[in-house]
Amino acid sequence: MKNILVAATLLAVFSTTITVNAQQMNFPERYATWKTAEKNQFKYDQSALDKAVDYANANEYSGSRDLRIAILEGFKREPFHDILGPTKKRGGPAGMIMKNGYVLASWGNTKRVDMTFSVTKSFLSTVAGLAEDQGLIKSTKDKVVDYIWDGTFDGEHNSKITWEHLLQQNSDWSGELWGGKDWADRPPSEGGLDDWKFRELNEPGTVMEYNDVRVNVLAYSLTHVWRKPVPMVLKEEVMDKIGATTSWRWFGYDNAWTVVDGIKMKSVTGGGHSGAGLFISTEDMARFGTLFLKNGKWEDEQIISEGWIKKATTPSVPNVNYGYMWWLNQQGDRHWDGVPEHVFYAAGFGGNFIVVDQKSGLVIVTRWLEPSKIGEFVKQVYKAF
Repeated sequence: MKNILVAATLLAVFSTTITVNAQQMNFPERYATWKTAEKNQFKYDQSALDKAVDYANANEYSGSRDLRIAILEGFKREPFHDILGPTKKRGGPAGMIMKNGYVLASWGNTKRVDMTFSVTKSFLSTVAGLAEDQGLIKSTKDKVVDYIWDGTFDGEHNSKITWEHLLQQNSDWSGELWGGKDWADRPPSEGGLDDWKFRELNEPGTVMEYNDVRVNVLAYSLTHVWRKPVPMVLKEEVMDKIGATTSWRWFGYDNAWTVVDGIKMKSVTGGGHSGAGLFISTEDMARFGTLFLKNGKWEDEQIISEGWIKKATTPSVPNVNYGYMWWLNQQGDRHWDGVPEHVFYAAGFGGNFIVVDQKSGLVIVTRWLEPSKIGEFVKQVYKAF
């Protein structure tokens, strides 16, 4: 009887060890080949996953691979819109589906560096989070004018704006930056120039308006708070620590120069709808997604605080589907049917996405998927589990 009990105990320990090992995270070193999940390491339907990949490949973004053409066509309603920063011809469909850092499926050239457009915003938000974590910003509830006093936030309206308003895109900041006018960026479908220019401003925090000029104001403000270029902050504080390659770049507009402590430096953009923004590979995007999967921790190092991750993925009052420059799959206008509500994601023009599910351990990266097909694609991925 004693031998039976000992054997049962050993079997239980062995089974537990197998379960724990199956759930271990993979944190690939820089330039290391991503580990593919071993057979039976995770429970999923390979044929269903293959079907999802086929769907992604069959639904390539319909815009031109010459992104200068795609950008000008995509934003032709905007008055005075033009290419103001670097662009790059894009590749074909690509992506990765991972669980606990192990690759379940991949397609296309995952090492190719391409524009990511508004996926950049989630990286920018992270730089703001690091500023709060390190005490450079006391609180996102603080008014930005208390930090940036050069006139950018002067006036009865702009002086009310907080860091949180900028991060949630509900500030309704009014003004011009790098030649971009706030009212000319994604104007309403109705009305004309005079209506847009002389509209009544919304109280900060009450209405979300997706607007790259205001996002660029955030990037400019963070440049002055950090007292160095934002890409340098991202490199030193995040990308080097998670083993990202040295191939990614973060650009600003050609004329976007500012001076801090007597040093001339570039102020980057939070998107690419006039060019510029973050240029990065699928695999480096996957590393960033994995960092958020693990609540800001890479191996044993807490790079971004769990508190910031929670704030960044908390719904804003005006838009339940938007946090601090991360989209949230809550019930609302941006909800994907058949996909858990706790999922959050970074999204950019042309079908660039980083999808994170902390509960299931999933990270999904897509490049150049027709944007209207993303919900169905992710739904198909979930059918495999």
